[in-house]
Formats: sequence, structure tokens, C-alpha cells
Amino acid sequence: MASFMQFLVDPKKNWFARQHMKTLTKRLRNYGLRYDDLYDPYYDVDVKEALDRLPREIVDARNQRLKRAMDLSMKHQYLPDNLQAMQTPFRSYLQEMLALVKKERAEREALGALPLFQRTIP
Repeated sequence: MASFMQFLVDPKKNWFARQHMKTLTKRLRNYGLRYDDLYDPYYDVDVKEALDRLPREIVDARNQRLKRAMDLSMKHQYLPDNLQAMQTPFRSYLQEMLALVKKERAEREALGALPLFQRTIP
């Protein structure tokens, strides 16, 4: 079952996954976003913790991309084609830190320790 699920989401093996990735790449490039920019720190506390651990320059660049995307969306415009060509939507900056935070949280839960942060609704 796991190999079938792996097949479904792997763009190298599945035509539908490849088409989905192309469409997602095009939409992210239209606004100059990266895939990791779509994670919401208000929804998941692990994402918030991972963003807090990242260097300030990376978080500032993320905030600038989000502001630019919101501005373009409000104006019903896209980035110019020359800037769209320079975008790298699947270049990850958050995944490694997020995996580390989730691993630490799972380890704390396994040891029976209290969580460092409580999950609350903002």
C-alpha cells in the first residue's frame, strides 16, 4: 500500500502528479512564491517554532515574498515574465528545520516530558 501511495505522489513516475507539479510551479511563479511560503504559522505551532529558529534574513525574505504576492493579487497582476523565469518555487528553506522540530516534539512525547509550547487557538 505504501508503494502505491509513493507512486501516486511521485512526479517522476505518475503523469497526474507531474501535471499537478507543473501547474503548481506556474502558479507559484506568477506571484514569486516558494512552496514553503504556503505554510501558515498560525495554523501549526511546529511551523511557527521552525520559523523562529531560522535566520532573520530568511524569514525577512519570506515576508517580502508574501507581501509582494498579496500586493500582486490585490492588483490582479502577475510578476513580469523576466522575474518569473528567475523564481525557484520548490527550493526549500523550511523543510529541514520543520523536520527537526517535529522530531524533537515526538521525542519529548515519547519520553513523557511536557511540551515546550502549548497548542492554542490564536
